[in-house]
Amino acid sequence: MFAVNSTGRLPYRYVTVLAVALAMLMLARPAMLRAADGPSYRECSPNGRLCFVLSTREQVPVYSVTRDGKPVIDPSSLGFMLRGAGKWQHGMTLGEPVRSNHSERWEQPWGESRFVVDRHNEMRVPITEQGKTRRTIDLVVRVFDNGVGFRFVFPRQSQLSDVRIDEELTEFNLAGKADAWWIPGGEANRYEYLYNHTPADQVGTAHTPITFRRDDGLHIAIHEAALSDYSAFWLQRIDGQRFRTRLAPSSQPWKVRRTAPFNTPWRTILIADNAPGLYVAADIILNLNEPNRLGDVSWVKPHKYVGIWWAMHLDKWSWNAGPKHGATTEHAMRYIDFAAAHGFKSVLVEGWNEGWWSESGRNFKFATAYPDFDMDRVSAYARSKGVEIMGHHETAGNAGLYERNLEQALAYYERHGIHAVKTGYVADAGGVLREDPDGTEQWEWHDGQYMARHHEDVAIAAARHHIAINAHEPIKDTGMRRTYPNLVSREGARGTEYNAWGDPPNPPSHEPTLLFTRMLSGPFDLTPGIVSLEGRDGRPIPNTLARQLADYVAIYSPVQMAADLPENYARHPDALAFIERVPVDWEQTKVLQGAIGEYAVVARQRRGGRDWWIGGITDDAARTVSLDLSFLGPGRYRAEIWRDGPDGGIDGDRFAMIRETRTVSSADVLDLTMKSGGGFALSLTPLGRSKK
Repeated sequence: MFAVNSTGRLPYRYVTVLAVALAMLMLARPAMLRAADGPSYRECSPNGRLCFVLSTREQVPVYSVTRDGKPVIDPSSLGFMLRGAGKWQHGMTLGEPVRSNHSERWEQPWGESRFVVDRHNEMRVPITEQGKTRRTIDLVVRVFDNGVGFRFVFPRQSQLSDVRIDEELTEFNLAGKADAWWIPGGEANRYEYLYNHTPADQVGTAHTPITFRRDDGLHIAIHEAALSDYSAFWLQRIDGQRFRTRLAPSSQPWKVRRTAPFNTPWRTILIADNAPGLYVAADIILNLNEPNRLGDVSWVKPHKYVGIWWAMHLDKWSWNAGPKHGATTEHAMRYIDFAAAHGFKSVLVEGWNEGWWSESGRNFKFATAYPDFDMDRVSAYARSKGVEIMGHHETAGNAGLYERNLEQALAYYERHGIHAVKTGYVADAGGVLREDPDGTEQWEWHDGQYMARHHEDVAIAAARHHIAINAHEPIKDTGMRRTYPNLVSREGARGTEYNAWGDPPNPPSHEPTLLFTRMLSGPFDLTPGIVSLEGRDGRPIPNTLARQLADYVAIYSPVQMAADLPENYARHPDALAFIERVPVDWEQTKVLQGAIGEYAVVARQRRGGRDWWIGGITDDAARTVSLDLSFLGPGRYRAEIWRDGPDGGIDGDRFAMIRETRTVSSADVLDLTMKSGGGFALSLTPLGRSKK
């Protein structure tokens, strides 16, 4: 007989026991802690600290997760609602597990870190329904040292071939009292919300990633990986701290329809002692995606860009044609001159094509310019200056029209030497349109199965033309950039434009929150660098000048925009000097310090170089941080620092910034003060050759 510990839980280990013995044990336990009524199978991480247990309770499949023997996820049920086939959840038995392990170090073509380590143990267990149908769905789990991923595999079987899923019933029963940082799922404005900070038992329906911090300091983030041809899930609280997946709807009665065999996306749980540890754990999202399918992607070039964009948000220019039209030949050529003079590799041009703003995007023409924009002349002028145009495809959520015109639109850009496109899907959450083969329009959600397929199809089509995609109003990032490395960045959060006209604007706590929530999923095109610190009609942006620079390091994207107007950069040459020089592609990344929603200090080493760049950001509280530089290599470094001045901060002089240099080594500690809403940025460049 097994001993029961003080919490009333059985020790987790790989056991197969008689149902009679377990039934006897259940009599002595509370009903809510019923023991398994069949075999239990456990898989642990390579370091042995993290364990995943699969069992059945009253013949319902359940899983749990422990760390150092303590619960992280209490027993949580698994299952599906299948249209025309009822619920797949009750009367289940577990088959024998198949186990394997994996250890690999693979190289990204671009990224926060050049090399990613994938080290995990895997267990695959068939779960079979008893009775007439005997439908089997396999659960595959991979356990890493800092998290877990699991997914369902629907094998080929006559009794479950045309699979129509009404709902996925995966639960996450969070152990230990916790706070949560989250944004609402299934609402009109997609992912563009300020984060709520509430007790976990007050969450409603949330998008993922959602991050929890337990009272004992443990950090947990729930998300998904490899979202392909399946509906994204929202995390819905059922009661207490028990959550369940809720799939985004579709135009059909069901939410997902697939033909077996197929896999669902991975359900992921990242686990760390602190907020910086979560950022490290996020490599799990990449590791759970398939390797590069595109072959040679040397044409994907991380870079910085400027563009015809911010003036529209300031209401100085317009996207549509008229007296304030922004995308004119004259304006584009002026931005090209600015880009060439300051080393920016491309110029984004929004609003150049006919159709802005038509209802549901029905009048967009993706290869027809307005009369005051000459694409041939502009693209030729850009080539002569060593600059490229970054294209723009706004759809107003009319994905069907875009798909019908996609090949023509991409070929048009390829002919004009355009190798990166910003796509846009500005529409309320349920306002996406698709087209059936007969031309009938159907309503879809922006993160349903159709749009998951759509974004993947756009990436594949763009790759044929050597074009990279920076998607705005996108489906959430789930690491698909590993499989399609031309998915270079995306929005999927509240960006800088909210500082122009948002009510309220993004507060100083926004980026320290994003780093440990949204940024766990992948790159974010924040569009920083507003050195004027002013939005529409002169409204003040609650940041300091140094903070705008720090965002280039803290908030990662392989395409970073210098978003302000050229004339504003001329007024702030010290800030422009930093933006010109800061890299966008990295050898490695270290989150040195941080607390979710409060502050963060991020260090990144230039890809292929020895120089490091550090960004520090804070909320509306001033704080001093001590930077331990022991991560540096041998020798002396020139530290160039851009930091808040003594009178700086959002409650002082937001433009007060000191630019200074020091000589440091790995033995040094730098004390730097961030004023309210402020930050700092610094570069660390080796001085000469180090002695061996």
